[in-house]
Amino acid sequence: MKLVKVAAAILNQTPLDWRGNAARTIEAIRRAKAEGVTVLCLPEMVLTGYGCQDGFFSPSVQREAWDVLVDQIVPETVGIVVSVGLPIVYRNAIFNAACMVADGKVVGIVCKRHLAGDGVHYEPRWFKPWQLGAHGQLDVDGVDYPIGDIYFEVGGVRIGFEICEDAWVASRPGTSLAGRGVDIILNPSASHFAFGKLDVRKRFVIEGSRAFAVTYVYANLLGNDSGRIVYDGGALIASEGRLLAAGERFGYEDVSLTTAVIDVEQTRMIQGWTNSFRPSFDEPEGECVTIPFSWPELDPALPTGVSTAAWEQSEHRKEEEFARAISLSLFDYMRRSYSRGFVISLSGGADSTACACLVALMVRFATDALGVDGFKERLSYYTELADATTVPELVERMLVCVYQATRNSGEVTTNAARTVAAAIHAEFMHLDVDGLVERYVALVEGGIDRELTWETDDLALQNIQARVRGPSVWMLANIRKALLVSTSNRSEAAVGYATMDGDTCGGISPIAGIDKAFLRTWLRWYEELGPDGVGPLPALQVVNVQQPTAELRPQSEGQTDEGDLMPYPLLDAIERAAIRDKQDPVECFRLMRLEFPQYGLEQLGAWVERFFKLWCRNQWKRERYAPSFHVDDENLDPKTWCRFPILSGGYAKELDDLRAYVAKYSAAQPSSSSD
Repeated sequence: MKLVKVAAAILNQTPLDWRGNAARTIEAIRRAKAEGVTVLCLPEMVLTGYGCQDGFFSPSVQREAWDVLVDQIVPETVGIVVSVGLPIVYRNAIFNAACMVADGKVVGIVCKRHLAGDGVHYEPRWFKPWQLGAHGQLDVDGVDYPIGDIYFEVGGVRIGFEICEDAWVASRPGTSLAGRGVDIILNPSASHFAFGKLDVRKRFVIEGSRAFAVTYVYANLLGNDSGRIVYDGGALIASEGRLLAAGERFGYEDVSLTTAVIDVEQTRMIQGWTNSFRPSFDEPEGECVTIPFSWPELDPALPTGVSTAAWEQSEHRKEEEFARAISLSLFDYMRRSYSRGFVISLSGGADSTACACLVALMVRFATDALGVDGFKERLSYYTELADATTVPELVERMLVCVYQATRNSGEVTTNAARTVAAAIHAEFMHLDVDGLVERYVALVEGGIDRELTWETDDLALQNIQARVRGPSVWMLANIRKALLVSTSNRSEAAVGYATMDGDTCGGISPIAGIDKAFLRTWLRWYEELGPDGVGPLPALQVVNVQQPTAELRPQSEGQTDEGDLMPYPLLDAIERAAIRDKQDPVECFRLMRLEFPQYGLEQLGAWVERFFKLWCRNQWKRERYAPSFHVDDENLDPKTWCRFPILSGGYAKELDDLRAYVAKYSAAQPSSSSD
C-alpha cells in the first residue's frame, strides 16, 4: 500500500482582498497540515478571488498575486503539497493558472486549457487558453519555473490538473493524464451554483476517477464573492469510481476541509488490469516535473463514507437549495458592503414576503453554523448587534419591514404584512402614503390643467402609488445604513410588470433570478414543511391564500397580477421557450397549445403576442434592475446572462406570422387545442 491523505479546501474569498484571501488560504494550509494531509487542493483563483473581472488586466493585481504567493503562502507549505490558483502572465498573455507548491518551493505552473465563456462566465475576455501539449519556462525575478501543459512526479506520486472548465468538456485533460500514469488529478474550481448542478459535478468527478483509474480531488469556492454569482462549496473526493468524501454546501465557515486517505498502489493496479488502459510513451522532455518529497507513513484508515445533509436527498431539494443559496448570498453581500441589515417594503404579497423570509433564514442558518457570538463577530462593524443574544433579537435589529398604504390597499394585505413580520421577528412599520399620492396627482393636474382619471390615465395613476413608496424606504435604508431590497421577480422582469423607481428601488434584488410560480410553490413549502432544521412557518398561510395583486387600482376593480398579464405558469413557460430556448412566436404558440390545452386558441395567441411585445418594450427596465443572484440557467440579467437590444424591431414580422397562424387554425379547428 502507498497511502496518501488528500484534501479539498472550500474557501469564501473576496475579489482583491489581499489580506483576507491570504489569511484564509494560510488557515486552510495550516488546518490541512494539522490533520495530516499531504496533498491539498485549493479553489481556482484562490489568491485574487475569482470575480476580479477587468481587474485581472491590472499589472499591479498580477504582481500582488505573485508576491502573496511567494512571500506568504509558500513558506507555509513545508511538508505538504498544495495547489494555489492565481493569474499568471507569460509572453504578454494572462493565464488562469494553478501553481504547484511542494515542501516550501514553487515547482511549476499549470495553465487552464478550456476557458469558461458562456452564461455567467467571461474568462476569454481576460485569459488566453493554454495550448495542448505546450510548455516552457516562466522567468520571474531571474528564477525559471516550468509552466504550461505539465504534470508532476512528487516523491514518486504523479499529480496532474484539470482546472474547473477543463473537466466539463469532451476533450478533458484527464484522458492524456491517465496515459501518463497519473495517480491523482486535482481540480481547483470556481463553479457557480445552479439548481441541479451538483449532480453534474458528481458525475464528472466519480466517472473521471473510474475512467482514468485515479483519485480525483475537487475543490470549489463558497459564497457570493462579487455580487451576482453564488458558489455553493461542495468539495468532492473520488477514487476508482467511488465517492469517498463530500463536503458541506452553503456553509458559513470561511474555510472548511474535506479529506480522505487514498491508496496510490490500488489505483495503479486498477490501471494495470483495465483492458482499455493504454499508457503513452511519447513523453516530451519537460512535460513531467520531478520533485523529491518524503511521504509520511500512514496507517490504513477505515472508509468513513460520504456524509451529506438530509436535505440533499429530499424531494424538495430545489426549495432547500433556493433558501440556502439566497440566504448565504445575502449574508455575504451585506458584510462585504458593510451594510447594517435590510429594509423591505413589505406589501403583504408573495414577492416581498419571500424576500423578508430569506433575510430571516439567513440569520437562522448563519447562527446555527457560527453561533450568535460567531455571527456577531463576523459582523463586528455592525455595533448595533452587540447586545443581541437571541436569533429573534438579531432579526429585529437587522430587518425592517414597511407596509405603505394608499386608499387602494386592503385589510387582507395589511394583516398579511403585519402577521409575517411578527412571525419572523422583524421590526414593522405602517406608513400611510395616500396623502403624498394625492399631492403629486394634484400637482400634475395643475400643471396640465385637467383632471387625471382612471379612464384616461390608468398607468400613470398606478405607477405614482408605487413610486411614492420609494423615497420613504430609501430614507429608512440611509438612516440605518442598511441595504434596500428590491422585491421584483423574474416573471415580472420578463414583461416589465414593475414600476421603475417604485418596487424596483433597491441595492440588491434577491429574487429577480427566479420565477413567480416557483416563489409561490416555495412559500407554500415553507408554510407546510420549511427548511431542514428550521421547520414550517404557518403564518405564511395569510399570504399563500391570496391571489397576487399590485393593489394599485381601486379595490372595486378586483385587480390581480394574472388578470393584468396572463396566468403565471403560462407566462413562465412562454419565457422559457422564447428566451431560454430561442423559439419564435409561432413555435412558442405551438408549444403552449400542447402544454396548456385548457385555453382557447385566440386567447393563447393573444397571450403569446403580449409576452413578446412586453419583452421587447421593457429591456431598458431589465438593464436598470439592482444586482440579482444567479440560481439557474433561465436568468434574464443582461449584465451576466441574457443580452437583448434595448431598441429592436419588436418581432413585428414574427407577430404578423403568429396572428396569421392563429387565424388559420382557429378557422379550421375552432374547438381544437392541439396540433
